[in-house]
Amino acid sequence: MENKVLEIENLTVSFGGFKALNNLNFSMDLGELRVIIGPNGAGKTTFLDVITGKVQPTEGRVLFKGQNLRQIPEYKISQLGIGRKFQTPRVYQNLTVRENLDLACNPNKNVLATLFKRPTSPEYRQVGSLLETVGLVPKADLPASLLSHGEKQRLEIGMLVAQSPDLLLVDEPVAGLTDEETENVGNLLLALAESHSIIVIEHDMEFVRQIAKKVTVLHQGSVLKEGTMDQIQNDPKVIEVYLGQQPSISSHQLKILRVILTIARSDGNLEKEEIDLILSRLSQIFADDKRQQEKLKEELGDYLYQEVEIEPLLEELSSPEDRELILRLSYEAIAINNINPDEFVAYQNLVDKLDLPVETVQKIALEYNKR
Repeated sequence: MENKVLEIENLTVSFGGFKALNNLNFSMDLGELRVIIGPNGAGKTTFLDVITGKVQPTEGRVLFKGQNLRQIPEYKISQLGIGRKFQTPRVYQNLTVRENLDLACNPNKNVLATLFKRPTSPEYRQVGSLLETVGLVPKADLPASLLSHGEKQRLEIGMLVAQSPDLLLVDEPVAGLTDEETENVGNLLLALAESHSIIVIEHDMEFVRQIAKKVTVLHQGSVLKEGTMDQIQNDPKVIEVYLGQQPSISSHQLKILRVILTIARSDGNLEKEEIDLILSRLSQIFADDKRQQEKLKEELGDYLYQEVEIEPLLEELSSPEDRELILRLSYEAIAINNINPDEFVAYQNLVDKLDLPVETVQKIALEYNKR
């Protein structure tokens, strides 16, 4: 146990009647870089959510350097030494690259202090070292908004490293990147792996091959296979359930799900009844027979807690049919346990963004309230 940074024992997480994680066992050594892959619905996001305390296990436990993380709040888990990078970069767009790193280096410093108070010599040296590490020295004094997507990914990884975590959790760091940016992020993670333990969730197999010594494949909430990339790619079970399998859920369907989930989660809480309604209704709409519906429901469940900006999604979901479906299920989800003020504001903002006829909006509320 002394050489293990993370141990997960018999971990099960149930959401609304299905198991997002199912008796999962996993461990990794101090200083290891581990890549986790798996089809949609495998439980990858829930896996990270449990480690960071965002989701509590139904059964089993997570040990970080021997300490059980159950019932420890998210912010305290972060203070223990676990840092998480989400798929979408979270940087301060109006601050310079240097100011972003300066703010991350000192968690007790606020934005005003970062802008108007000169950093101390140790802080300045630390920021300078991070700029070199993430390869952004030439752009140190540019606003972060001017960086490319790949550069923002590297900046956020640098901000994460500034907090000195022992374990880095990195979710799909090369999604949407060019080949050159992908290689740069890979080189950065390999460099950081010399002094950190790192878990990377990724779909890009070429990128996985670039960085991974050991790969874990998740399937239906459990570990299917662990080994080198060559062992993984040549395993018949992996080929059957992952490398040769097309997901049931389409990109278009996923966008609809994410918008509805964002509204349902607008009060900071995603309740079991809301989950049940959203997953059941969408699986019935998107799939014909019961077997397809059950499979789709499992895959949809992998995206329950992913945070997204809905405006770009709504630009692509422009058909009246899609927009009415989004509004209808959003209303049903938040109304199932009475609409609270935060949900009401989020729903009204959604109504404005969808730009549907007033009579359609009124009809949805009237039909639901008549039930």
